[in-house]
Amino acid sequence: MFLFFILIFNNSNKMFFIFILLFSTLISISANSWFGCWIGLEINLLSFIPLISNPNNLLSSEASLKYFLTQSIASINFLFLILLKMTLMKNFEINNFISIMINSSLLMKMGSTPFHFWFPNIIEGLSWLNCFILMTWQKISPMILLSYYFNINFLIIIMILNTIIGAFGGFNQTSLRKLMTFSSINNLGWMLSSILISENLWMFYLIFYSFLISIMCFLFNMLNMFYINQLFIANLNPLIKISLLINFLSLGGMPPFIGFFPKWIMINFLINNNFFFLTFIFIMMSLIMLFFYIRIIYSSLMFNYLKLKWFKIKINNFMFLKINFFSLISLFGMISSTFFFL
Repeated sequence: MFLFFILIFNNSNKMFFIFILLFSTLISISANSWFGCWIGLEINLLSFIPLISNPNNLLSSEASLKYFLTQSIASINFLFLILLKMTLMKNFEINNFISIMINSSLLMKMGSTPFHFWFPNIIEGLSWLNCFILMTWQKISPMILLSYYFNINFLIIIMILNTIIGAFGGFNQTSLRKLMTFSSINNLGWMLSSILISENLWMFYLIFYSFLISIMCFLFNMLNMFYINQLFIANLNPLIKISLLINFLSLGGMPPFIGFFPKWIMINFLINNNFFFLTFIFIMMSLIMLFFYIRIIYSSLMFNYLKLKWFKIKINNFMFLKINFFSLISLFGMISSTFFFL
């Protein structure tokens, strides 16, 4: 069967590596031993590097090398710690330390704080498609493995750090990719809290987040935008700017947009489980995220930059309909989903 798929994707290397990427995640989450999980993570790493490396682009080559080094360090630590855990199962104190170290290796894999320093640097050299994969699919394996064996006190500290660093890290960014990275780090805090409550709740949050981030990546890829000042300079259609506004606000979790819906459910669960302080921090950091999203969109709508207004971005009607359709889902999805759950 494996050889059959190799023959199918032989003419398209990228499709072949994407298939291996998907397959490796399934290996990790369905393995019945820690060693099997580690093998899945290694296959995932080796399949993603050919996707991001590009010999014609120095930034992509640098990003692939940095990604390989950081993920290799995390994998070596993970392998060493699972072997240590097997030999020292009876000692409770050492087991507690090992659980924190295994969690740290998995957090490094997914680009969580305080191991997030590689994440913004690497994402700067990637295309929007690879950014989307790194911010969504590459988090699935480490998150599932983390749900098997976690230290709750350690993870609560990590959640708080994720939301704070994700919110404050995006303040002085001029790069849209780095902005999306810090948004991903902030949402990772919400995802970690959801995985403590229920795996189904985490999956629900991940699906919503993946949908919203896919719209943003699709828009920026289509408009060929990588920096915030391009939103001011380019001669964009007002409808595109409005759809950007809707999707930014939805990603920030502002009601009545659909991005608020998973956060609303998360807030209810956290309050019911008496995590009042955690809920307060999450809401405050979401407000900071919304502040700089609104600042970007307000500037792009209000500035009248005349230098490059002769450069008009052409978008065909089908793509334009797609953008508006996704924006309408984001706008009315919250209202319809609320009625559905009632």
